[in-house]
Formats: sequence, C-alpha cells, structure tokens
Amino acid sequence: MCAGNQTGPAQEKGYGVDDARYRWVVLLLSGATATFALAMPTMAMPVLFAEIADDLGLTLVQIGAVWGTVSFAGLFAGLVGGVLGDRFGVKRTVALACLLLGIAGASRGLAGSLSTMTLTVFLSGLVSAAVPMNLHKVCATWFSGKSLGLANAIISGGMALGFATGALVSATILSPWLGGWRNVLFFYGALAVLMSVPWAMTRPAPRDTHREPEVGDGISIRRAIFRLVRLRSLWALGIALLGIGGAVQGVLGYLPLYLRGIGWPAERADASLASFHMISLLVVLPLALLAGRLGSKTRLLIAAALMVATGIGLLSITQGALIIVAILICGAVRDGYMAVFMTAVIELDGVGVAYSGTALGLVMTLLRIGGLLAPPLGNSLAVYGPRIPFLMWSAMALLGAGALLLVRDKDRRLYPSDSAGRGGFTRSS
Repeated sequence: MCAGNQTGPAQEKGYGVDDARYRWVVLLLSGATATFALAMPTMAMPVLFAEIADDLGLTLVQIGAVWGTVSFAGLFAGLVGGVLGDRFGVKRTVALACLLLGIAGASRGLAGSLSTMTLTVFLSGLVSAAVPMNLHKVCATWFSGKSLGLANAIISGGMALGFATGALVSATILSPWLGGWRNVLFFYGALAVLMSVPWAMTRPAPRDTHREPEVGDGISIRRAIFRLVRLRSLWALGIALLGIGGAVQGVLGYLPLYLRGIGWPAERADASLASFHMISLLVVLPLALLAGRLGSKTRLLIAAALMVATGIGLLSITQGALIIVAILICGAVRDGYMAVFMTAVIELDGVGVAYSGTALGLVMTLLRIGGLLAPPLGNSLAVYGPRIPFLMWSAMALLGAGALLLVRDKDRRLYPSDSAGRGGFTRSS
C-alpha cells in the first residue's frame, strides 16, 4: 500500500500503484459489460421487431407493449439491484447478474407468441435492471474527483457503442448469418454469460477507512432507503430521468418501424438508428470533460435535455435527409447526459460511494417508469398520424428539463480533493 504522504494520480484515492493501474482494467471490463451484455442485446430488439412481428403476428401497439416490458421489469429490480450492490459488493452482484442475464436474454429466442415473448422480455429486463447502477458504482469505488466523471463517461460510451453496434448489425448482418432473430438472441445470451467469468475473477475493490459507512459492509436496506428518500434533489433528478429517458426509450423502439413505414429501406432505417448512438459515442467524452470544467452540472443537464426535446420534436415535422439531422440532434447528448447525470447523483450531499448503488437504483426505477409508459402510449397515438408520437415524447423530455430546475446544484465533489494522504485502504469482498 502507498505511504500516506505520497501524491499523484497513482495514489489518487490512497491505494497503491498496482491498484491504481488495476482500476483501469476494472473500468474497461465495466465498459465491455455495458457494450456486450447490456446495450447490444437491448438495441437488437427494435431492429428485429419487424422480423419478430411477422413471425409472431404482433401489432404495432403490441410491439410497443413488449418494448415497454423491459422498463416494467426494472420497476421491480432497479432499486433492489442497487441495494444488493451496496450490501454485497459489485463484484458478486455483476457476476451473478451477467450469468442470469445471459440465460434470460437467450430465452427470448424461444418465444412463440405474444405472451411468451412478453414473459421472456420481462425476465431479461428484470436482470438487466440490476447491472447499470452497479457499473457506475464501480466508478465511484475506484475513482474520485474529475476522474469519476471520466470513468462514468467510459461506461456511458460503452453503452453507446453497444447500442450503435446492436442496431447496425443485429438485423442486417447477424440475423441472415445466424439464421434468424431467434439465433441472434441466443448469441447475445452467450455473450452475457461469458462476461460473468472475468467479473468472478476480479480483485475486491479498495475501501476507504476514512469514510463511514464502509462500502460493502452490509448496509441496512431500511437505513439506506430512509436516508435517500428525504433528498429532494435526488427525487428531482429521478423525475427528470423519467421524462427524458422515457422519451428516448419510446423513440428508439418506434423509429425503425416509422422509417420503414415511410418507405425507407431496412438497411437505411437501421443505419439511422445506429447513427443516433454513434453521434452519442463521439460526444460522450467531450461532454463529460466539459462538465468537469463548468461550475454547474445541472445547467449542462438542462441544456442537454432541451437538445433531446428539440431533436425529438423535429422528427414530427422533418422529411427526407432532415430526419437524420433531427436524429443526430437528439442522439448527440444522450449518453453524455447519462454520464454527467450519474456523477451528479453520486456527488449529491447525503449519497456518496456507500449509498451510490441504492441512490442510482432509485433514479433508475423512475427511469423504468418512464420507459414503461412512453412506448405504448406514444405508439397508440400513431393512429392519428405516424409523426404524432414524437410530439408526446418531446413533451416528456421538456418535462424532464423542467424537473432539473428543482435540483440544488452545489457542485460538490464526492471527495474533498484529488490529493493523496488517505492511506489505510482495505479490501471489500
């Protein structure tokens, strides 16, 4: 372990040089998990919906309901997943979740009707909801100060890469190559199972003996929830995520079908959805770095939310190539927004590393509520015109931007400084 008077990046949180290097290994594993176990299998569904609908005889509203089931499942597992990460540690939680996610995700390929597809999507969403907040808890455990925002950006960038790749290859490349949508889902299930292996082999995270309570010391669920539900800013952030996340969820599920419906070839429609995530991937790191330089994360979040609302609103009035412009406006800040948002939640007074999993689980639960309601409600408005759903989703994003005005943004860091002098780290299991 490092000496107490050493300074510099290698001792940023008080652990030794070996640990300081190993944290990047853990971060890369977290980003890969976001890409291969979470994002690619998730974004495969919208581009495969046309094939699935033809095979199972599903209507547009039924497709919206199936897509919304992922968020419905998150209502039951999001908060629980965060609490489990706080209580038992992210290593155990993520390793088991990846294993179960692979099994549940592959089971979607066995669906033979609306009911079985809904059930298997629910089971997959139930497990996947327990992973994202724990990946961001990894960042809070191993990183601090400005490095925390960068680490969260890498997680969000991994999600963006997975979303873009899943949208681009699942229907047009993997489905023909593997022999249909069912085998694509089996393939993604196997990827998630494989991701559980390196997580089971990772080192325990360092633990700061100067912070109380300790990370992974069996924090009481009642204590954690009672502490966090009293934080007004946390609720404001959660409501904001409900509106903005729900709007994006609705658009992502509907956009490939909408573009096919107005005559776009399948390859072009899928590439357009991929462009949403590719622009997000390109912008996520600059946006996170910008947040570290600004005095207020909330102002940046509000600006990003307004961009999302504007892009979605433009989809209701644009035609031809201008649709791509609207998609890029909407997608540019999506994952950067999430990276800054996660950092803002962790840095709230009263949260910190010890309660970060539960706090992120709480706001992710509200995200799931928005994701549950937005797709079927928006899709049902398509009977009044194929562009009308975008108006509703744009209004949801504006609601989220308004909720951010209630956040008390003091721009406090989770740690007083990036300097060393905090020796005494132990290992959490």
